[in-house]
Amino acid sequence: MKAVLCKQYGPPESLVVDDVPSLTASSGQVVIDVHASGVNFPDLLIIENKYQFKPPLPFSPGGEVAGVVKEAGSGVTNVKVGDRVLASSGFGGFAQEVACAAQAVMPIPKEMDFATASAFLMTYGTSHYALKDRAQLKAGESLLVLGAAGGVGLSAVEIGKVLGAHVIAAASADEKLEVCKRHGADQVINYAKDDLKQRIKELTGGQGADVVYDPVGGDFSEAALRATAWEGRFLVIGFAAGEIPRIPLNLTLLKGCDIRGVFWGSFVAREPRRHAANVKELMEWYVAGKLKPQIYAKYPMKDVAKALDDIAKRRVTGKVVLLPKEA
Repeated sequence: MKAVLCKQYGPPESLVVDDVPSLTASSGQVVIDVHASGVNFPDLLIIENKYQFKPPLPFSPGGEVAGVVKEAGSGVTNVKVGDRVLASSGFGGFAQEVACAAQAVMPIPKEMDFATASAFLMTYGTSHYALKDRAQLKAGESLLVLGAAGGVGLSAVEIGKVLGAHVIAAASADEKLEVCKRHGADQVINYAKDDLKQRIKELTGGQGADVVYDPVGGDFSEAALRATAWEGRFLVIGFAAGEIPRIPLNLTLLKGCDIRGVFWGSFVAREPRRHAANVKELMEWYVAGKLKPQIYAKYPMKDVAKALDDIAKRRVTGKVVLLPKEA
């Protein structure tokens, strides 16, 4: 089979497509014939040796896949050969086959195609856990989403609307904000042009945002926290801007607000039953038409560098998908 390989740490251009041996399922594992692989910001970090998980070289990046179960090892009961599934692979997903622990694999509904399935779990799973479990977002509350046109950002906009929130989407370009509106945002802020703190206050009648969803970090985090409502909740999702902000903790005292970390991957590992229940609800929302994942582009395996460069250059609205069958 063919796989994208990181043989030495570096930029996307350093990746190569190579032939590697086909995989065999060990006990408790399944091998998936991969039809689509979601491309995410952590994939960029892991090939540059900037991620918290560091697989030994050489390895294939790619943390989420969709395809068909090719082989099931002993002890696997939740899926069988021939099932259409999605999976959280951690890494190894930019390949025509991937081996995953069975508990990381789940069936996909007949209404969901492989490309959508590969672009679904990480973003929607993160936002569901963040907004429902960590923020306990309530109907009628205001939700500010930073980086709202990206994969996790758009999923947060949509889930916020499903939960009944008034959603304010913030992004760096007007065309990105138009995408946010199409996915349900009630109001928008172009933080490349507008004063973020001032606009949040204006759009919330001076109260501030009840919940802030921040996958960006950098310069906008403190401004958003300063515009958080009394007893608001500020969700730390990630640092796509590259800089981890240093927040003055007196702001939490003055506002009576909380800063809450969101580590979805650790939640999945620690609480698999709650995670399974969350995914079940997300799939029900998808089938009901409440969630509409956006695929920005689909690339053959040979164009993996372009796919990752799209993310690095912040061109993406929604998700990018790699198609390993198109080597």
